[in-house]
Amino acid sequence: MKYINEFREGDNIIGIYLCKQKNIATTKNGKEYENVTLADKTGSISCKIWEPNSMGIGDFSVNDYVEVHGKVTVFNGALQMSIDRSLKAHEGSYDPKDYLAVSEHDPEDMYRKLMEFVNSIQSPFFRLLLDSFFTEDEEFIRSFKTHSAAKSIHHGFMGGLLQHTLSVCQLCDFYCRQYPRLNRDLLITAALCHDIGKTRELSAFPSNDYTDEGQFLGHIVMGVEMVDEKIRKIKGFPALKAMELKHCILAHHGEYEFGSPKKPAIIEAVALNFADNTDAKLEAMTEVFNNSFNTDPSNPWLGYSRIFDSNIRPTD
Repeated sequence: MKYINEFREGDNIIGIYLCKQKNIATTKNGKEYENVTLADKTGSISCKIWEPNSMGIGDFSVNDYVEVHGKVTVFNGALQMSIDRSLKAHEGSYDPKDYLAVSEHDPEDMYRKLMEFVNSIQSPFFRLLLDSFFTEDEEFIRSFKTHSAAKSIHHGFMGGLLQHTLSVCQLCDFYCRQYPRLNRDLLITAALCHDIGKTRELSAFPSNDYTDEGQFLGHIVMGVEMVDEKIRKIKGFPALKAMELKHCILAHHGEYEFGSPKKPAIIEAVALNFADNTDAKLEAMTEVFNNSFNTDPSNPWLGYSRIFDSNIRPTD
């Protein structure tokens, strides 16, 4: 198969791809067509079916694997594909591994490194809490290892949540060496737990979409609920430690306009917000570079990025 990141303007494509989105739209002249997003492990592409009821256009739904015939064009500076024929692919005619984006890092190696942070915690109460998630809760562990950290924007791939959490822990560990005022046990525990709510906010692959609970509550609130549920089972857990930890989780997006229920009120919450934002932004820009279709060596600028509100380019 030809992967989506290899598509170029003018390519005639025949291949099987995963349908991530499909909806009916209408042209200015009132004619109906279908918007479709197809994906594989290298990325996604917006597609159009201009004659959805014509011969050769078979019925398929979101999360189906679809054999398509189409042509790649450019619209508003981005690649898209016009689908001329489509057919739902039969199981066995494709390998799901070709369609699910995965972390470039080995999940077991990442989890081993994550457990080194768990094992470094000195506070017996924080350690009991972390063990209840990362050592004893097998269902949580399976979900945590495979979940993404987002539907899109950054770390939107299998193992993305684990990769992001490990990176945030590593940044926080560095902060603790640079700024001795930081309570390392609190900050590292908060780093480990800050996004655990995403295991419930987002559904498993291949859909990787928001659950009803995720839509109503969001991962920050759900993460605090998950932590509180475990804390209630640990006899004698200090109330102040619990509040400080939950505050760090509630404040880790930093600003109300970024979905944070609270602004940071303690230094560990400030550090966690910076670590989370640093890893998210740098990974997001890395993914923009990796998924760019720009092939013009004379103009390295990639165009406007909504995420960064700027025209961006990679450095030499």
